[in-house]
Amino acid sequence: MCDRAAVLSELNGPVTARVMFVGEAPGRKGADHTRVPFSGDQSGKNFELFLSSAALKRSEIFITSAALCNPRVPSGANRRPSTMEIKNCSQFLRRTIELVNPALVVTLGTVALEALKLIEDHAFTLREHVAKIQSWRGRALIPLYHPSPQVLITIRDQKAQIRDYQVVARTVESMSP
Repeated sequence: MCDRAAVLSELNGPVTARVMFVGEAPGRKGADHTRVPFSGDQSGKNFELFLSSAALKRSEIFITSAALCNPRVPSGANRRPSTMEIKNCSQFLRRTIELVNPALVVTLGTVALEALKLIEDHAFTLREHVAKIQSWRGRALIPLYHPSPQVLITIRDQKAQIRDYQVVARTVESMSP
């Protein structure tokens, strides 16, 4: 295993994972602080709950982000990555997907779904395609909402997100090893 793959495996999951989750960007209290995607903050706690509901373990999945930096507003709070930040990271995301070569990609939020357009164009939207299996670059793609507390309060509650993760679980079960 090359050094880069070893670093990816240590922090993001195994490079042999059949399932890859793509988030938005490292959160300042989460991955930007812990270096482990979706850990150390409430989004990480929610993600762990949703993974557990789908009988998935971090040791079985690979997690990355559309943007590799932690974009912040002047006060220090997280902000949505800019189009330029996502473009700047798109080749890394493409190469990471090629390296891991997952059978299933799960996007977490609009930013992640839009980032995939920079790799290969698609017409999927989160609103229309949430928890629906799509075909993208020869693999399955399931768009899901981000596990942030704001999304749970305003857009898609915990029960709905757990139902969405059941689609992921059924898809993983149907994949041949």
